[in-house]
Amino acid sequence: MAEQAKHRELGLTDAEFDLICEKMGRQPNDVELAMFSLLWSEHCAYKHSKKLLATLPTEGPRVVMGPGENAGAVDIGNGHSIAFKVESHNHPSAVEPFQGAATGVGGILRDVIALGARPIAMLDSLRFGEPNTERTRYLVDGVVRGVGHYGNSMGIPTVGGEIEFAAPYESNPLVNAMCVGIARTDEMVRAAAKGIGNKVVLMGALTGRDGIGGASVLASAELDEGDSDKRPTVQIGDPFEESKLLECCQELLREGLLVSLQDLGAAGLTSSAGEMASAGGTGIDIDVSLVPLREADMEPFEIMVSESQERMLGVVEPARVDAVLAVCEKWQTGSAVIGEVTDSGTFRILDGGETVGEVEVEDLVDGCPVYDLDPEPPTEWIYPNDAVLGEDAGPEEAALALLGSPTIASKRWAFEQYDTLVGSRTVIRSGEGDSSVLVIPESQRAIAVAIDGNGRRVGCDPYSGTIGVVLECASNLACVGAEPLGVTNCLNFGNPEKPTVAWQLTESVKGLGDACRALDLPVVGGNVSLYNETPSGPIYPTPVIGMVGEVGDPAKSGGRAWGEGDAIALVGPFDPSLAGSELEKLRGQLGPGLPEVDLGSVAEAIAMVRKAVGAGEIECATDVSDGGIFTALAEMALAAGVGFRCDLTGLMARTECAAEDALFGEGPGGFLLAGSPQTLEALGGHGVPVEMIGSAGGSSLFARAGDLELELEPDEAGRAFESLAGLIEP
Repeated sequence: MAEQAKHRELGLTDAEFDLICEKMGRQPNDVELAMFSLLWSEHCAYKHSKKLLATLPTEGPRVVMGPGENAGAVDIGNGHSIAFKVESHNHPSAVEPFQGAATGVGGILRDVIALGARPIAMLDSLRFGEPNTERTRYLVDGVVRGVGHYGNSMGIPTVGGEIEFAAPYESNPLVNAMCVGIARTDEMVRAAAKGIGNKVVLMGALTGRDGIGGASVLASAELDEGDSDKRPTVQIGDPFEESKLLECCQELLREGLLVSLQDLGAAGLTSSAGEMASAGGTGIDIDVSLVPLREADMEPFEIMVSESQERMLGVVEPARVDAVLAVCEKWQTGSAVIGEVTDSGTFRILDGGETVGEVEVEDLVDGCPVYDLDPEPPTEWIYPNDAVLGEDAGPEEAALALLGSPTIASKRWAFEQYDTLVGSRTVIRSGEGDSSVLVIPESQRAIAVAIDGNGRRVGCDPYSGTIGVVLECASNLACVGAEPLGVTNCLNFGNPEKPTVAWQLTESVKGLGDACRALDLPVVGGNVSLYNETPSGPIYPTPVIGMVGEVGDPAKSGGRAWGEGDAIALVGPFDPSLAGSELEKLRGQLGPGLPEVDLGSVAEAIAMVRKAVGAGEIECATDVSDGGIFTALAEMALAAGVGFRCDLTGLMARTECAAEDALFGEGPGGFLLAGSPQTLEALGGHGVPVEMIGSAGGSSLFARAGDLELELEPDEAGRAFESLAGLIEP
């Protein structure tokens, strides 16, 4: 019974413990049990999502590395590749926001470094509760500081991101970080331990007790009222130590001194060494007595599962060990030979020559049972949604409420805390365009990067909502003329053992796959974060999509600011609806259901806008998203300091929508382009709707939809749009 209690404390079920005993032919000792509890956790084994993820498209002509590696990579030309991935650090950030966010950035940086790539940009996708609570303000302050602290301290710009606020994230925030890096394709490495007799070298910081049990105890279970007790499982980060480790790894790979490289993240040495042995089809020996420690009295199981940051594991040919250690010494980063690759197929843990743990690599890494979900749609709306806007509010009041709503309002207060220009690659950064644009002189090209999510709409309809998120990300790239090359994703959901969450996850992954196939986009990697819920309930189902695209000429990538006298066109098969909209949220009227999406028509519109912007025909473009057309027009007007007059009556006639839907309705497939009337009219005739709706000029923000008129002064619109900054101060 004592053993049963111990494995439950570590997150293993009784059936899983029995299976481990069956595979081993005995009960595991403390070292082995700790190792199994981590690699069989949801965080490491993906046991509730692996079958779903296998349905996603992963092949493409530009794919260099796909799922299964530390990060995905796509060919950007001239012998170079772009590596990128997004991962979550949700539960650690709920417990300790600054270090949780900082080490989340550190972890995703090491995933990209492990491929042999140099990180060149960071993006983030953050979710919090409503900003009028003390807890939300505390979390926002810590997370935003943590995100900027780590990457910027290493000289890596934070070039883009998004922040949304809603009650379901109150106790369980989402902190998703995306890293983009560049590598010479022929110098990239895979995380496979090959070569019998090759040595295993641990590089980087000392190993301590921080992060012990994080993957199983913290990341693979729901948070509860005692989550502050889990504070010791949150890692402590040191970006300056990681900066030295980055340069060290770059030199080792450039000199061809490493057979393979793997970062130490969740589950520490257990996952990194075990997964390397599994990928190489080999065995591996690790001697914990050789691991440089921060605390001298650590037990073998603590050393094996510690999640101390800033560490990498390399496989090195014996003849090159001295050269590797010399490079590590040059960069003042710690190093030690701690093990060897074997032909045993066994993961053996030694302590000064004495065996203290021994498991089959296949059992540990690939032996975890994979579960079928029991999906069942909810019978009622399950998320809190208090009204903050009355039913009798007029169009001006509704428009100001939307511009000031925490999800839509300006995030300048956040991104101005970040260094967006360090590294001298940034052409378009946060707030300047729908996507960030970076020059890549190594390939004589440029890339655009974007990250998007919309838990509110996915909560209303996981399938259509997820399609909308993918289309939103591709649309953002199109607005700067970028052709998307690949997708990474972070699937943030509640407890998959509950039927409603299982249904949300199943439908969302189906939508992700269908959208990527329609856009001919491969999914090259990602992350799944489950059990994001507390006693008050689950988060909104929140798939976050990261995308990298190729830009032909960054000088032609436009922004959102139009000029006096520009004509304004609505382009695309936009069919606005208030279902799942931000306005419905403000009214407390969110509920299940979204209109179906015509994927083919929207894909055609995205392609047309991308080509027009890329050819230099359009210098001002944005897609219609949260808050609908009027909100998008207002944001463009505020960016330019130039007002507009627009008439949406034609949209009402084409789509048979109501006036309020035309002004504030949402849905994929809508773009606002500004420029000369002749240029905009020339876009017609390609099967994509193009409707001239007005012009830029003057100072007021005016729109008409049928008999409904709406006019705002720029000062009041600007005050509403900038109002969030005063609410989130801790």
